[in-house]
Amino acid sequence: MQHFGDKTHLNTRGSTQNHTSENVTTFTEQQMIALCKKGDRVAQKALFDSLSRKMFPLCIRYMGDRDAAEDVLQEGFISLFSKLDSYSGEGSFEGWARKVFVNTALMTLRRNDVMKQSEDIESARSISGSDVSALQSISYKELMGMVAELPPGFRTVLNLALVEGYSHKEISRMLGISEATSRSQLQRARVMLQNRIKKYK
Repeated sequence: MQHFGDKTHLNTRGSTQNHTSENVTTFTEQQMIALCKKGDRVAQKALFDSLSRKMFPLCIRYMGDRDAAEDVLQEGFISLFSKLDSYSGEGSFEGWARKVFVNTALMTLRRNDVMKQSEDIESARSISGSDVSALQSISYKELMGMVAELPPGFRTVLNLALVEGYSHKEISRMLGISEATSRSQLQRARVMLQNRIKKYK
Protein backbone atom coordinates (compact mmCIF):
# COMPACT_ATOMS: atom_id res chain seq x y z
CA MET A 1 0.00 0.00 0.00
CA GLN A 2 1.18 3.51 -0.76
CA HIS A 3 2.23 5.32 2.42
CA PHE A 4 1.78 9.08 2.37
CA GLY A 5 3.63 9.52 5.63
CA ASP A 6 6.82 9.01 3.63
CA LYS A 7 7.34 12.03 1.40
CA THR A 8 9.30 9.98 -1.13
CA HIS A 9 5.97 8.44 -2.21
CA LEU A 10 4.03 11.66 -2.52
CA ASN A 11 5.01 13.07 -5.89
CA THR A 12 2.44 12.23 -8.55
CA ARG A 13 3.47 14.63 -11.31
CA GLY A 14 7.18 15.17 -10.79
CA SER A 15 7.14 18.81 -9.71
CA THR A 16 10.30 20.65 -8.69
CA GLN A 17 10.21 22.37 -5.30
CA ASN A 18 11.92 25.64 -4.41
CA HIS A 19 10.79 25.51 -0.79
CA THR A 20 11.34 23.28 2.22
CA SER A 21 9.07 21.40 4.59
CA GLU A 22 9.77 24.12 7.15
CA ASN A 23 8.55 27.09 5.10
CA VAL A 24 5.65 25.32 3.37
CA THR A 25 3.77 25.41 6.67
CA THR A 26 3.66 29.22 6.39
CA PHE A 27 1.61 28.98 3.19
CA THR A 28 -2.12 29.56 3.30
CA GLU A 29 -4.38 26.53 3.01
CA GLN A 30 -5.30 27.49 -0.56
CA GLN A 31 -1.63 27.86 -1.56
CA MET A 32 -0.83 24.45 -0.09
CA ILE A 33 -3.78 22.86 -1.90
CA ALA A 34 -2.70 24.46 -5.18
CA LEU A 35 0.80 23.02 -4.74
CA CYS A 36 -0.65 19.60 -3.93
CA LYS A 37 -2.69 19.69 -7.14
CA LYS A 38 0.59 20.16 -9.01
CA GLY A 39 2.06 17.07 -7.34
CA ASP A 40 4.37 18.99 -5.00
CA ARG A 41 5.63 16.32 -2.60
CA VAL A 42 6.64 18.75 0.17
CA ALA A 43 3.17 20.32 0.19
CA GLN A 44 1.54 16.88 0.09
CA LYS A 45 3.62 15.76 3.07
CA ALA A 46 2.64 18.93 4.97
CA LEU A 47 -1.04 18.41 4.13
CA PHE A 48 -0.80 14.77 5.22
CA ASP A 49 0.76 15.77 8.55
CA SER A 50 -1.90 18.42 9.15
CA LEU A 51 -4.94 16.36 8.18
CA SER A 52 -3.90 12.96 9.54
CA ARG A 53 -4.05 14.21 13.14
CA LYS A 54 -7.69 15.17 12.58
CA MET A 55 -8.79 12.29 10.37
CA PHE A 56 -7.23 9.38 12.24
CA PRO A 57 -9.65 9.68 15.21
CA LEU A 58 -12.50 9.71 12.68
CA CYS A 59 -11.16 6.50 11.10
CA ILE A 60 -10.91 4.83 14.52
CA ARG A 61 -14.52 5.77 15.32
CA TYR A 62 -15.74 4.00 12.21
CA MET A 63 -13.38 1.03 12.13
CA GLY A 64 -13.11 0.25 15.85
CA ASP A 65 -9.39 -0.57 15.98
CA ARG A 66 -6.13 1.14 15.10
CA ASP A 67 -4.90 -1.32 12.45
CA ALA A 68 -8.08 -1.05 10.38
CA ALA A 69 -8.15 2.72 10.96
CA GLU A 70 -4.59 3.09 9.66
CA ASP A 71 -5.54 1.24 6.47
CA VAL A 72 -8.55 3.51 5.98
CA LEU A 73 -6.40 6.58 6.67
CA GLN A 74 -3.96 5.59 3.92
CA GLU A 75 -6.75 4.73 1.49
CA GLY A 76 -8.44 8.01 2.36
CA PHE A 77 -5.35 10.02 1.44
CA ILE A 78 -4.97 8.12 -1.82
CA SER A 79 -8.58 9.02 -2.61
CA LEU A 80 -8.17 12.62 -1.42
CA PHE A 81 -5.12 13.34 -3.57
CA SER A 82 -6.72 11.68 -6.60
CA LYS A 83 -9.86 13.82 -6.18
CA LEU A 84 -8.15 17.06 -5.19
CA ASP A 85 -8.84 18.69 -8.56
CA SER A 86 -12.57 18.39 -7.82
CA TYR A 87 -12.26 20.66 -4.77
CA SER A 88 -13.43 24.06 -6.02
CA GLY A 89 -12.09 26.10 -3.13
CA GLU A 90 -15.59 26.97 -1.95
CA GLY A 91 -16.54 25.92 1.56
CA SER A 92 -14.39 24.31 4.21
CA PHE A 93 -11.57 22.16 2.86
CA GLU A 94 -11.53 20.17 6.09
CA GLY A 95 -15.25 19.52 5.70
CA TRP A 96 -14.68 18.35 2.12
CA ALA A 97 -11.78 16.13 3.23
CA ARG A 98 -13.87 14.72 6.09
CA LYS A 99 -16.45 13.46 3.59
CA VAL A 100 -13.68 11.73 1.62
CA PHE A 101 -12.54 9.85 4.72
CA VAL A 102 -16.08 8.99 5.84
CA ASN A 103 -16.81 7.60 2.36
CA THR A 104 -13.56 5.62 2.41
CA ALA A 105 -14.49 4.09 5.77
CA LEU A 106 -18.00 3.27 4.52
CA MET A 107 -16.64 1.56 1.41
CA THR A 108 -14.44 -0.62 3.61
CA LEU A 109 -17.34 -1.45 5.92
CA ARG A 110 -19.61 -2.25 2.98
CA ARG A 111 -16.98 -4.66 1.63
CA ASN A 112 -17.17 -6.42 4.99
CA ASP A 113 -20.98 -6.37 4.92
CA VAL A 114 -21.11 -4.95 8.44
CA MET A 115 -24.87 -4.39 8.46
CA LYS A 116 -25.37 -8.15 8.60
CA GLN A 117 -23.02 -8.52 11.58
CA SER A 118 -25.04 -6.49 14.09
CA GLU A 119 -26.46 -8.27 17.10
CA ASP A 120 -30.14 -8.20 17.94
CA ILE A 121 -30.76 -6.57 21.31
CA GLU A 122 -34.10 -7.34 22.92
CA SER A 123 -33.78 -4.44 25.34
CA ALA A 124 -33.89 -2.00 22.43
CA ARG A 125 -37.69 -2.14 22.68
CA SER A 126 -37.68 -0.08 25.86
CA ILE A 127 -34.96 2.56 25.76
CA SER A 128 -34.80 4.77 28.83
CA GLY A 129 -33.33 8.20 29.33
CA SER A 130 -29.60 8.76 29.54
CA ASP A 131 -27.92 8.29 32.88
CA VAL A 132 -26.47 11.80 33.11
CA SER A 133 -24.42 11.17 36.25
CA ALA A 134 -22.73 8.15 34.69
CA LEU A 135 -22.06 10.03 31.47
CA GLN A 136 -20.46 12.90 33.37
CA SER A 137 -18.15 10.49 35.19
CA ILE A 138 -16.35 9.26 32.07
CA SER A 139 -13.92 11.05 29.81
CA TYR A 140 -14.35 11.67 26.09
CA LYS A 141 -11.61 9.13 25.39
CA GLU A 142 -13.41 6.49 27.47
CA LEU A 143 -16.70 7.25 25.72
CA MET A 144 -15.07 6.93 22.28
CA GLY A 145 -13.57 3.63 23.43
CA MET A 146 -17.08 2.38 24.23
CA VAL A 147 -18.31 3.54 20.82
CA ALA A 148 -15.43 1.69 19.14
CA GLU A 149 -16.49 -1.54 20.88
CA LEU A 150 -20.03 -1.45 19.44
CA PRO A 151 -20.86 -3.99 16.71
CA PRO A 152 -19.79 -2.55 13.32
CA GLY A 153 -23.31 -1.90 12.02
CA PHE A 154 -24.42 -0.12 15.20
CA ARG A 155 -21.20 1.90 15.35
CA THR A 156 -21.51 2.97 11.71
CA VAL A 157 -25.08 4.25 11.97
CA LEU A 158 -24.39 5.96 15.30
CA ASN A 159 -21.40 7.81 13.82
CA LEU A 160 -23.29 8.86 10.71
CA ALA A 161 -26.39 9.99 12.60
CA LEU A 162 -25.06 11.52 15.81
CA VAL A 163 -21.56 12.65 14.84
CA GLU A 164 -21.83 13.49 11.14
CA GLY A 165 -25.46 14.60 11.35
CA TYR A 166 -26.86 12.60 8.42
CA SER A 167 -30.59 11.88 8.27
CA HIS A 168 -31.92 8.33 8.21
CA LYS A 169 -32.86 8.86 4.57
CA GLU A 170 -29.26 9.79 3.74
CA ILE A 171 -27.88 6.89 5.81
CA SER A 172 -30.18 4.41 4.10
CA ARG A 173 -28.85 5.56 0.73
CA MET A 174 -25.22 5.51 1.85
CA LEU A 175 -25.38 2.02 3.37
CA GLY A 176 -27.94 0.42 1.09
CA ILE A 177 -30.40 -0.26 3.90
CA SER A 178 -33.97 0.86 4.65
CA GLU A 179 -34.71 3.92 6.76
CA ALA A 180 -36.41 1.62 9.27
CA THR A 181 -33.23 -0.42 9.58
CA SER A 182 -31.20 2.74 10.09
CA ARG A 183 -33.51 3.87 12.89
CA SER A 184 -33.42 0.43 14.49
CA GLN A 185 -29.62 0.26 14.33
CA LEU A 186 -29.31 3.70 15.95
CA GLN A 187 -31.77 2.83 18.72
CA ARG A 188 -29.95 -0.41 19.47
CA ALA A 189 -26.58 1.35 19.43
CA ARG A 190 -27.89 3.85 21.97
CA VAL A 191 -29.17 1.06 24.22
CA MET A 192 -25.90 -0.84 24.11
CA LEU A 193 -23.89 2.33 24.75
CA GLN A 194 -26.19 3.35 27.59
CA ASN A 195 -25.84 -0.07 29.22
CA ARG A 196 -22.05 0.13 29.03
CA ILE A 197 -22.06 3.60 30.58
CA LYS A 198 -24.24 2.34 33.44
CA LYS A 199 -21.90 -0.62 34.04
CA TYR A 200 -18.97 1.78 34.07
CA LYS A 201 -20.63 3.72 36.88
